[in-house]
Amino acid sequence: MTPRDSERYSRQIRFAPLGQAGQERLFSARVAVVGCGALGSFHAEALARAGVGNLLLVDRDYLELSNLQRQWLYDENDVNEGLPKAVAAARKLAAVNSGISIRHVVADLTPRNIEEILEGVSLILDGSDNFEVRYLINDFAVAGGIPWVYGAAVGSYGLTMPVIAGSTACLKCIYPSPPEGAQPTCETAGVLNTITSVIASLQVAAAMRILCGEPAIPRITTVDVWTGVIRQVEQPGPQVDCECCGRRDFIHLRGKDRAPVSLCGRNAVQIHERTRPVDLQALQERLAPLGLVKANEFALRFFITPYEMTVFPDGRAIIKGTQDTGVARSLYSRYLGN
Repeated sequence: MTPRDSERYSRQIRFAPLGQAGQERLFSARVAVVGCGALGSFHAEALARAGVGNLLLVDRDYLELSNLQRQWLYDENDVNEGLPKAVAAARKLAAVNSGISIRHVVADLTPRNIEEILEGVSLILDGSDNFEVRYLINDFAVAGGIPWVYGAAVGSYGLTMPVIAGSTACLKCIYPSPPEGAQPTCETAGVLNTITSVIASLQVAAAMRILCGEPAIPRITTVDVWTGVIRQVEQPGPQVDCECCGRRDFIHLRGKDRAPVSLCGRNAVQIHERTRPVDLQALQERLAPLGLVKANEFALRFFITPYEMTVFPDGRAIIKGTQDTGVARSLYSRYLGN
């Protein structure tokens, strides 16, 4: 550790349970933040400031004005540039801590790419917003013996728990299947920025404890910042009848039951089944006569009232203005081809 490092992290090193040995462990860690929204952007900045040596930021989405209410890392310039969240986060963090390695991936985490993207990570922080991705992370982490920390928040309520393969219950143990019926989302029920920061802080604290070599505390924590109620219950161990950690049948890692089109938790549909390279500049020239087009090297946004399409270089697209997958597919085919 250099004298500059010792000064930079001095207040953290003086925390006895972490100390210099813990700081060295943080330097050598490789942490993946999956989802760079309200939870993930907080994860990323906290870890960067704590001196985690290698950060991998994975997110499929781009920034919108409504994100700024709770996604601490970004500003209006990032929104105006139409940047993907992972790109904007990496840029900001490079200015926060130039002494660590930060890599970003603008992609939808899928069974096809998860092993390549998350190869070599020592811990995963969940900043995603849907059970499809969380089940995939759970399968990958349990199969590979990689610790991960689950977190979720909506309205004023949130919860978090660590998942340690072979030691704690996994996500499938607690939720064998996704909750049935319409569930509240940030789009429908709103969300307070205080609950996202609380849950994200608890996730990062759990992650740092694990990275420093301390055993995870097997506990499920729920918080409601509006009522001030905080509850904790002991997290059970692995369940013998669990599909994932009991029977080790990793159906999500194999891609079973993965929908080719998924809703994005707002008035939008993601088309992710058509992986192919897209020349964004050529597409911009082709679409310009048909409507307003904004493009950069990371994504193209096409506005055709009442819809907005965001197209990424890998062929993935987010169609905003509908929750009808048929309409979304039709728009994709009409403007990008089959």
